[in-house]
Amino acid sequence: MTPAIINGAASTSNGRVPNGAHAANGVHAAKKANQDGFGTRAIHAGSEANEETGAVIPPISLSTTYKQNGIGNHKGFEYSRSGNPNRNAFETTLAALEAGGAYALAFASGSATTATVLQSLGPDAHIISVNDVYGGTFRYMTRVAAENQGLQTTFVDLENADDDTIRAAFRPNTKLIWIESPTNPTLRLIDIPRIVALARAAPSDPLVLVDNTFLSPFYSSPLLQGADLVMHSLTKYVNGHSDVVMGALVLPAHRAALADKLRFLQNAIGAVPSPYDCWLAQRGAKTLHLRMKAHGANALAVARALQRSPHVEEVIYPGLASHPRNDLAYRSLSPHARVFVDRYVEEHGDDAGGFPYGGMISFRIRGGAAEAERFLTATRLFTLAESLGGVESLAELPAQMTHGSIPPAERAQLGIGDNLVRLSVGVEDAEDLVADVEQALEAAAALSTPPSPSA
Repeated sequence: MTPAIINGAASTSNGRVPNGAHAANGVHAAKKANQDGFGTRAIHAGSEANEETGAVIPPISLSTTYKQNGIGNHKGFEYSRSGNPNRNAFETTLAALEAGGAYALAFASGSATTATVLQSLGPDAHIISVNDVYGGTFRYMTRVAAENQGLQTTFVDLENADDDTIRAAFRPNTKLIWIESPTNPTLRLIDIPRIVALARAAPSDPLVLVDNTFLSPFYSSPLLQGADLVMHSLTKYVNGHSDVVMGALVLPAHRAALADKLRFLQNAIGAVPSPYDCWLAQRGAKTLHLRMKAHGANALAVARALQRSPHVEEVIYPGLASHPRNDLAYRSLSPHARVFVDRYVEEHGDDAGGFPYGGMISFRIRGGAAEAERFLTATRLFTLAESLGGVESLAELPAQMTHGSIPPAERAQLGIGDNLVRLSVGVEDAEDLVADVEQALEAAAALSTPPSPSA
């Protein structure tokens, strides 16, 4: 793979990607360029020992206001909505983790992140969005931003549409292209460099945003593929323990002006996370590389078990060798994830059946809503719940839960039917998860199995 140039330096074959240092107008950046690996950055970036006490872990700073030695003469903090030591430290961690990132902004939720980005476009803007977008994002685009700021959204199948179809969606006021890859919940894969090239050629020169929640900064590096902004629901994999609600944006060094604008809105709107949540999420991020490897390996094992089951119509996991876009999945891997994946495949040989590609699986169970519900209530380790990305395994029915806000006709067009089950595969022992899925499938199949005649 050709090394990507990030802030004048190239990523290397061992997955080490330097992150540039730059700070202006209160925008926090990674402190210095470095050649540390992903796991090392996760543990050390933004976690320098406290200068006063020597504490190895950043202390929690709950103060809302800060002493000034003179009017306007302070130590970098005035009021905690504008800046807080824990938020600044965590934003430094995020900028270091997202390869190619220089600026990071943390928000009170993923939805607050979405709202801030769309508000930054101003009135009467037009955007292009992948059609299979998260239900909450769809709701904000069509029911909030459309009404409050005149936002126009064109939903396009960015996975399958040809270049001419995508070009036809551009308008003179197109300011943003919104990508999820993989999409939620049907795990469609978008060729990010292709979309970036189309955006750069468009007269309106729209920004390209990638929601990287499903793969996390470990498996995917959209900024290295040309994206202008990367968004995360930190609630999911980055925090990883289902105890924080938070969102973030990460931008490359050449988007300093945009980072300043978004930082202004972050402060003006005030949808900022608490110091304690930032502390928790920064602690979670320290093990992101370890957890994502386990999520991916477990998900591949579960996907293969689903593939073997006669009670399953279709398994959607791009890491499977049989997936039609498996090659794109491999090409989209971050430099550090590719090192892990190559080693994994080498160790497992032909038995691998694919490669780890995050922890999310969707599958269509044979039958309908009744069989899906029976499966979801029969699992022992997979908890029936919304959200994803925690250490524990979760399962849900998107048509009635996370994507219930999408009109039924549009859900059907997207393939989000009553038999589509979404799994967030945790980091439990793989054999236990496989056994749990297999017994739940048998329980669901029993609903449609006629009783044997009595002797």
